[in-house]
Amino acid sequence: MPQNSAPPSPVAVPATLAQPVVAPLHGPWPAISLWGRRWPGPGRPASPATVGALTGAAVVAALSIPLDRAGIGWLVTAFAGLIALTLARRLTSPPSTPLTAWQPERVALARLGWERYAWSVATVALLGVGTLRAAGWLFLLCLATAVGTTTLAVTGGRSLRAMVVALLLALVAPLRALPWVVRGAGGLSRGKPAGLQVPRVVATVAVSLILLLVFGGLFASADAAFADVLSRAVPDINAGTVIRWIFVFVVAGGMLGGSAFLRAAPPDLSGLPGRGKRRVAAFEWAVPLGLLVTLFAAFVGVQLAVLFGGSRHVLDTTGLTYADYARGGFWQLAVVTGLTLLVIAGAARWAPRETRGERTLIRVLLGSLAGLTLVIVSSALHRMDLYSDTYGLTRLRLLVAACELWLGVVVLLVLVAGIKLRGGWVPRVAVALGVVALLGLAAANPDGLIAERNVTRYQQQHRIDRAYLAGLSVDAVPALNRLPADVRDCVLPGIDRYDDPDDWRGWNYGRERARDILKAHPWTYQPDCIS
Repeated sequence: MPQNSAPPSPVAVPATLAQPVVAPLHGPWPAISLWGRRWPGPGRPASPATVGALTGAAVVAALSIPLDRAGIGWLVTAFAGLIALTLARRLTSPPSTPLTAWQPERVALARLGWERYAWSVATVALLGVGTLRAAGWLFLLCLATAVGTTTLAVTGGRSLRAMVVALLLALVAPLRALPWVVRGAGGLSRGKPAGLQVPRVVATVAVSLILLLVFGGLFASADAAFADVLSRAVPDINAGTVIRWIFVFVVAGGMLGGSAFLRAAPPDLSGLPGRGKRRVAAFEWAVPLGLLVTLFAAFVGVQLAVLFGGSRHVLDTTGLTYADYARGGFWQLAVVTGLTLLVIAGAARWAPRETRGERTLIRVLLGSLAGLTLVIVSSALHRMDLYSDTYGLTRLRLLVAACELWLGVVVLLVLVAGIKLRGGWVPRVAVALGVVALLGLAAANPDGLIAERNVTRYQQQHRIDRAYLAGLSVDAVPALNRLPADVRDCVLPGIDRYDDPDDWRGWNYGRERARDILKAHPWTYQPDCIS
């Protein structure tokens, strides 16, 4: 900035965004070094109100989460955690200070605000899948993805390396947060804030429990309908229930504490994208990449011949049926797509781009490779469609096809980024599209889709894998109900949990719909069922 120019006028931002990128370098927590950058932790213990918010959310999790199934309790816990972390952020934030244009670190942090809110919404949506779908494998995928989106929401990592580091820090954060939360809880015993001393908190909880037990028991004895509702809302309290409560409370409390710790003292991940990248000569990368493009072009030419030649061409040239040809090539093409993305990423990182000729060369070669890869993705998806029509759709085939489609979209993003040779936005957009794809898969009801395709295949070819369909979740019941009675009665008994009652924590739309269908159309035991 020239010495004679006046500084730009300050721009005010909300207090939730006006946070320092690196926390103060003091406090009782040892600093962790990240590629030469320090992550010292907050400068002061958690406020007692923050401890209360985190504890309340952990209690809600312990009482709400059904560990053995997907259910609405996961969504309730997601909302409770979001509220607690929002309160913890505000309660641990320093007073709002002006944001000025000559503070680039804080400008970047302000821009991260909307992304963090978007990742938070994604987390709630992913955990909400358990309310809609009963398929356990699908919910486990959503649960694992929700861990990643939560980490991005509290750390704000933008580059691929920053995202990976953020996930690693999330594993360490609960341990670092423990003394931070314990010291904050110490404020309760010292009477800060007033009215939240430990004896008063214990007395308040005890009085509340006594009142609920006395009046709840009286109401239950006075009305049978209320007693039924109360029995569904309150689980049977035994040793197993108490152990489960304690386990969920500890795990949820650790994750919430670690998230609050990261929000109170976010690590500086802005310098993690590689600086001073080692470039290679054009000959060193252009020759192997050019040969790879030539190989891809030859393969794509063969694929086009197969596409226009049809099954007769495949039978004459390979001796295989069209379905066997498709089955033998999809998995290899899926691997090719993933490896190609790695090759493109390496070339984009090390290829020189100082001169106009170098920039043109990298655009031509990487653009050609990405464009040919899109044709390969189309071929792989076409093969999977033929494969599924002949041999039936399964979870693995559906999931891998969805991943292949997502990889194809990522390749398309790379093509767009290659126009200006700026791809810093690609990793987070690719992750976001992966989350959207997973939510879209959940909305499409994958087990129901698999059952629908197999029922249609049975109607056309009179072939069906009864044993496999019996292993699907209750999400498949509406489609399986279309089968002829003799086949339907052999498949539906193998589907579990449709007659296993749920309390409020485990309420699920898929299971509820399956119960209604089977109540209206019950199955009959068939002793001579065969697969």
